[in-house]
Amino acid sequence: MATPAPADDAPGAPPRQRMRAWMLEGLADMAKHQQGGQPEQQSAHKGQRWWRVMCLTGVDYFSTLGYQPGIAALAAGLLSPVATIVLVIVTLAGALPVYRRVAEESPRGQGSIAMLERLLSFWKGKLFVLALLGFAATDFLITITLSAADASTHLVENPHLTGVLHNQQMIITLILVALLGAVFMKGFLEAVGVAVVLVALYLGLNVAVVVVGLWHVAEAPHVVTDWSQALTAQHGNVVAMVGVALLVFPKLALGMSGFETGVAVMPHVEGDADDTEQRPTGRIRGTKKLLTTAAVIMSVFLILTSFVTTLLIPADAFKPGGQANGRALAYLAHEYLGNAFGTVYDISTIAILWFAGASAMAGLLNLMPQYLPRYGMAPHWARAVRPMVLVFTLVAFLVTWIFNADVDAQGGAYATGVLVLISSAAIAVTIAAHRARQRGWTIGFAAISAVFLYTTVANVIERPDGVKIGACFIAGIILISLLSRLRRAFELRVTSVVLDETAERFLRDAARRGIRLIANEPDQRDVAEYRDKLQQIRSDNDIPCDDDLIFVEVTVGDPSEFESELRVRGEVLHGRYRVLCLDSSTISNALAALLLHVRDLTGQRPHIYFEWTEGNPFAQFLRFFLFGQGEVAPVTREVLREAEPDRERRPRVHVG
Repeated sequence: MATPAPADDAPGAPPRQRMRAWMLEGLADMAKHQQGGQPEQQSAHKGQRWWRVMCLTGVDYFSTLGYQPGIAALAAGLLSPVATIVLVIVTLAGALPVYRRVAEESPRGQGSIAMLERLLSFWKGKLFVLALLGFAATDFLITITLSAADASTHLVENPHLTGVLHNQQMIITLILVALLGAVFMKGFLEAVGVAVVLVALYLGLNVAVVVVGLWHVAEAPHVVTDWSQALTAQHGNVVAMVGVALLVFPKLALGMSGFETGVAVMPHVEGDADDTEQRPTGRIRGTKKLLTTAAVIMSVFLILTSFVTTLLIPADAFKPGGQANGRALAYLAHEYLGNAFGTVYDISTIAILWFAGASAMAGLLNLMPQYLPRYGMAPHWARAVRPMVLVFTLVAFLVTWIFNADVDAQGGAYATGVLVLISSAAIAVTIAAHRARQRGWTIGFAAISAVFLYTTVANVIERPDGVKIGACFIAGIILISLLSRLRRAFELRVTSVVLDETAERFLRDAARRGIRLIANEPDQRDVAEYRDKLQQIRSDNDIPCDDDLIFVEVTVGDPSEFESELRVRGEVLHGRYRVLCLDSSTISNALAALLLHVRDLTGQRPHIYFEWTEGNPFAQFLRFFLFGQGEVAPVTREVLREAEPDRERRPRVHVG
């Protein structure tokens, strides 16, 4: 007896095979999850309490306090508190209602991208989603690099380490990004408990800093007077201040970074015992509480921190190279609570910023594989976690190098990604409200959409580096996606084949003499069409008159779809012609899948007969690639050849 070959992950397997098995571990399970499968034992109401899940998204949202006050001070100067109040108003009156509606419309956590995907079909829908994925990649990747850069800033600027780590910010940032990638390479489970501890500790320390800051302001009331006088001298009246605040508001958009993540973690929110996957009412209610509570907490902190940092920190300290640049609250912690407390604050900030990168990486790993492999626009390994982690880590290295690990330099790119996603969410819920004939909500969401579109455009004009980075991600995603789709054009792309009772009876009856199918492009579907086609196929292929022949007709639906289930229904037309009717995104893949299924069902090799299609071969291939049609016969054979290497078991293709 021959010794069986070792499995890829078996101890006796070659190192290269073991490495490959380790890299692709969980590929099949992930594919099932992305196709919508759910474990039978999982019920819709399982999950974590909403406030615990809020901490999971909070490591991204609340961690922006590490750099948001400094960015606001650089952008608005003395006007920072006023501009922050404008930001809070837009957050509570704009972004929050939008994402509460997104939670209703997308309860499985797909977010606004899935909502807009449902509104558009064919290739324009796919290309639009790819563009949004480019901005989502910008948002999440810049979250990783910006958070790591700010964490390294807190480390380098710590008084105990300033001399030791001077000018080492780039190296430290790259190490933090590499450690993040290493965690995911080993296998990352969303540690809600860790997030709860980090968020509780970080917010508690920030409460201490804010309280002490307010105490110092109260003890020296002249700082408020000096600030208000300087503000009046600089901007004049309140109307002018609000006008300037509106103009600088786009630069402060980082303070709204947690909403998309808040929706993405929806599947982890505990629902009611009677929740269903079709209508998880409890999960939606819990997510709304999550979004509202996080927004209110963040709004309070944004206003208070912008106030105390503007009044207590010298303006020069916010500038690049200044001690408060990228770490305004840490500056106050060291200045007013001592270096020991400041060091604890730095450690807490570094930890939550680093974990914010983990949240963003988890978002990328959840978002990209949901779309690209399903579109056929990514290789098979893109469904596995570890190869994607390597790709995202390398891209994060590149972004860190391009921006020189500078927090301020990455702010524009980050804000662009955040604003594009929020704007797309606002537009999506506006369309949803309009389709539901909710006139009041439609007008309100349309106004919010206008605000966010203005903010996005203003941010792009002021800081075009963000849209440039986003455009690079979009171009890269579209190019790689189209090349992957081209490379996978001849794959068998049918997930399953389902025959109705009539179709199954046709095939089992025909199996007694041999299964012979005629590929027919439906036209008039009258008697003459089937009679003439039948006579021509018999004549061209010398088929005896007593042999059974069954017509097969494929109707192309959305040719941009890549994978789908194939449903086959049987019909008897004009009292004598048996027809198998299929709906698919491509004719050739549908026919190949049917032939292989028939072979497995009946145990016989089926034969299928075609006519040659007239036209330029290259033009025919483009028709197949873009519209699912073209030269059907050779493509069907090529799909069969790739799917079944054994010629003795491969269904036979005849062309006359």
